[in-house]
Amino acid sequence: MRDLPLERHGLRWIHPDIPLAHPLDDHSVLLERSVADTAAHLGVDGRAWQRLFGRFEHDGLEIVDGLLSALSVPRHPFRMAAFGLPALRSAGALARSRFDGDDAKALFGGVAAHSILPFDKAGTAGVGLFLGGLAHAVGWPMAAGGSQAIADALVAELFANGGAIECDRPVRSLDELPSSRVVLADVVPRNLLAMAGDRLPARVRRAYEKFRHGPAVFKLDYALSDPVPWRDPATARAGTVHVGGTVVEIADAEAAPWRGEHAERPFVLVAQQSLFDSTRAPAGKHTLWAYCHVPSGSTVDMTDAIERQIERFAPGFRDTIVARHVAFPGDIEAGNANYIGGDISAGVSDLRQLFTRPRVSWSPWSTGVKGLYLCSASTPPGGGVHGMCGLHAANLALKRELR
Repeated sequence: MRDLPLERHGLRWIHPDIPLAHPLDDHSVLLERSVADTAAHLGVDGRAWQRLFGRFEHDGLEIVDGLLSALSVPRHPFRMAAFGLPALRSAGALARSRFDGDDAKALFGGVAAHSILPFDKAGTAGVGLFLGGLAHAVGWPMAAGGSQAIADALVAELFANGGAIECDRPVRSLDELPSSRVVLADVVPRNLLAMAGDRLPARVRRAYEKFRHGPAVFKLDYALSDPVPWRDPATARAGTVHVGGTVVEIADAEAAPWRGEHAERPFVLVAQQSLFDSTRAPAGKHTLWAYCHVPSGSTVDMTDAIERQIERFAPGFRDTIVARHVAFPGDIEAGNANYIGGDISAGVSDLRQLFTRPRVSWSPWSTGVKGLYLCSASTPPGGGVHGMCGLHAANLALKRELR
């Protein structure tokens, strides 16, 4: 994303005052761009936070590039080792061993919950370290005008380089595609199996059939008459708010979907972009989106549970709701057939599958079929707004097919 000249196509990034706020019952914990400013409000855990995240202020992009690069010997092995050793731990174990107070534990736990994994799973600490480190290194910006602006800029860059796009054309078989030297399939393994038929080698088919998908999301989009009335006004300084309470509460909520259960007090990811981007709503009004994790394919309405959680830290929130749009996991999948059962990560990202997605191979983007490559988030380095899955697949195709 850094290499593409998307700004010349109108893409503009907006940085909230701070990346993240995490409300507790009587105050909010703030993750600020500065590691020192964040640590200053964490009391006894300030030094521990600085030890964990201080390197990101200096080496952040090198660590990011190392983690998102193709499988190879890292360019900065010592920096990567310093990150990797604590990252391999579970989020629960790292929070207990590094922090004494509730504030730092909750702040770290909320970031680690983006893994959509139970907190006792190895590697979940890495998600907390990586995303927390990104907040310090570059912030958590939003696209002015909405995320559609990112897609629009990418499309404009493609057109500028002679590309074309055909929409509203479902492809159910690779036989429907025009003749070409290379096909990059931005689909999950299950869908490529259906599209490729018996073209795939048996070993590849078996691996794709075993590829695992995880829990889903239940999402709400709101039109609001006023900003969210957070109990702690400092919460309104953040573009993203993690609503879930203490690290113990978050851990309980995130474990529930893996048992096929729905948390009574779910961990809710909230984004309040209209506080910083006036184009998101009519003058004086606001928008908000929120989602929680639920079992795959769930049909349970979590609206009340989500709104009770927000009301817990923002009394009177329901009074600001003008309208809401509800998206069940089935709706999420209907909008994108790669989100199997509502799984927005395109596959479980535990250690077992993170480094072997979608199969054990030094070239996981290869399908074993000449000219056919998988480039979805089911390949390394996994989900996220980074485009690296496609970049790695394209580089492999260039190396093998266009020599």
